[in-house]
Amino acid sequence: MKICLTGDSILFRQLNSRTDPKISPLFDMIRSCDVSFTNLELVPNDFAGDPALDMGGTHFGASSWVLDELSEAGFDLFAAATNHSLDYSISGLRKTLEELNSRKLRYAGIGTHLEEARRPTYFTHPTGTVAMLSCTSTFARGQEAALQTAMMQGRPGVNPLRYSTMHHVSEEEMISLRNIYQKLGLQRVKDDKIQLGFGFPAPEGVLAFENLNFRTADETKVVTTPNATDIEAIRRWIAEARMVSDIVILSIHAHESGYNDKGQLDVEIPADFLVTAARQAIDAGADIVACHGPHLLRGMEIHNGKPIFYSLGNFIGQNELVERLPVESYLANRVSPDLTPHKLYKARSNNDAKGFPAETRFWETVMPIGTCENGKLERLEIHPITLSLSPAAHVRGVPSLAHGDEGRQILEKFAALSVPFGTTLKMDGTSDAPVLLWQAES
Repeated sequence: MKICLTGDSILFRQLNSRTDPKISPLFDMIRSCDVSFTNLELVPNDFAGDPALDMGGTHFGASSWVLDELSEAGFDLFAAATNHSLDYSISGLRKTLEELNSRKLRYAGIGTHLEEARRPTYFTHPTGTVAMLSCTSTFARGQEAALQTAMMQGRPGVNPLRYSTMHHVSEEEMISLRNIYQKLGLQRVKDDKIQLGFGFPAPEGVLAFENLNFRTADETKVVTTPNATDIEAIRRWIAEARMVSDIVILSIHAHESGYNDKGQLDVEIPADFLVTAARQAIDAGADIVACHGPHLLRGMEIHNGKPIFYSLGNFIGQNELVERLPVESYLANRVSPDLTPHKLYKARSNNDAKGFPAETRFWETVMPIGTCENGKLERLEIHPITLSLSPAAHVRGVPSLAHGDEGRQILEKFAALSVPFGTTLKMDGTSDAPVLLWQAES
């Protein structure tokens, strides 16, 4: 069995994956695989629903026919839990579910209640069955699905991978924070809430400064830990999928960053909780963990003989081609509602001088293709992909195979990002069509 993995698909226009000679060789590779996976980083709701105040940056509403384009492109499994899933609130999510279900597409990560959002989806091919679960750590409060009970329906939403954040500070810094906290009168406000039954005391040794928690430590840094309840629920469904499929994939959408070797928060480094959660998923029985979210590449780790991709970056990146935007997108970007949609994006990027259009790393990625035998991933071929950064927004963002020096540079960058995880990858292929290889130990 051959399994193809890609990152975020942000598609708002026809892809022409069969007829465009520049991109068709890439999509022919995807279609030639037995199972192909992508992350659905958009809301295929025909702009129906109620625009959300808290959205994923701008509202990624799309025409539902983009699902047909992605299906024609060869994709079989769609991860649907992202920070954009509820850009049009619950009503928009219901429309997304309707469009996915009417096409009988295999998706996971969203549902009409929490257990439904937690469940894996299954794709069966003559060569075997692949299960896929989808969750997200990046979402606004209230966008996570809720459990239904014997008396009440649940809340539609995403499958959450929540995490706790603790800010470690020195003793001197803690004294300063406590003094500020007292002088602002926040301790009295906190005590009043506790007395009224609307608040809870902070754990021993922790200063709960509004929504930020501080603890004294030897090093000043942010420490993140995955939520035990969410981890256990994900492990539960991985165990189920393990029993009734040959290969299990966990998709995690996560924007959160960790520290580099200079002690700086770095978007190319995964947060601590993500590393912990991904490893625990492998330990629970997942064969592949495919992360995405920050719109650029992060490294790959081999944990207990199985791959964790900490971010596969953008695969299709038409971020700036949204046809319609509600007023909340204009307010969030501090521009006039009189602007047409693309002019909003031009204002946000200062005419491409900052943000995604200004950095090549957002327009380069990789596409792993795994070969599985007897229910085990034996080999990975990792292909370099370019999204063709161009001055024209309607040209850039469409993927194709990267060749020659460009392809080697992308693969060398990915290999370098993987080194801190102890991962060694071998360069192979031809000078014009380079590829990285990983082989499972016998």
